[in-house]
Amino acid sequence: MLKKRDLNDCQALYELMVHPDVFPFVRHKAATYEEFLFLTKQTIEAEERGEIISRTILDEWGNPIGTINLFDIQDQAGFLGTWLGKPYHGLGYNKLAKDAFFDELFFELGIERIFMRIRKVNVRSYKAAEKLPYTIFANETRTSLYEELNAKEDIYNLFEIPKDLYNLHSMRKPYSFQEDHLKEA
Repeated sequence: MLKKRDLNDCQALYELMVHPDVFPFVRHKAATYEEFLFLTKQTIEAEERGEIISRTILDEWGNPIGTINLFDIQDQAGFLGTWLGKPYHGLGYNKLAKDAFFDELFFELGIERIFMRIRKVNVRSYKAAEKLPYTIFANETRTSLYEELNAKEDIYNLFEIPKDLYNLHSMRKPYSFQEDHLKEA
């Protein structure tokens, strides 16, 4: 479902990223494939320095379909940025990617909180964030951060995902078992 960023995925990701329903909401925009390749190389190097955590989202056949990132890492916290190619909207990949990424961040990499800044005009992302049972609408609980994000213009809503709330949710979610059926010879 997730893998570390790889330059080999750039062509497929670039083609998905430039769709007009996706491009406005991508943090690191690239006008050309070569620029996207360069930005991906910078992202890989930034992860090696501990400044970012970035993964490619894969479909069930291993094809790259988007990215999920933790930007601006400071004090065991960072900002989530994710995008999926338009053909993959509404198919459940966003939730699967977030679950896998959050598990890695919180339980393997020592992250304590994740912030999500969501443009007020991005209704799709806002509704997706509201559905997550472990998010806190943080415009009023993190007022200094909210005001910093909106210093020039009132653009963003702020959500917070604390590790303890995510962990509580993880412990409560039901386990799903698949029943193996034996085939007769």
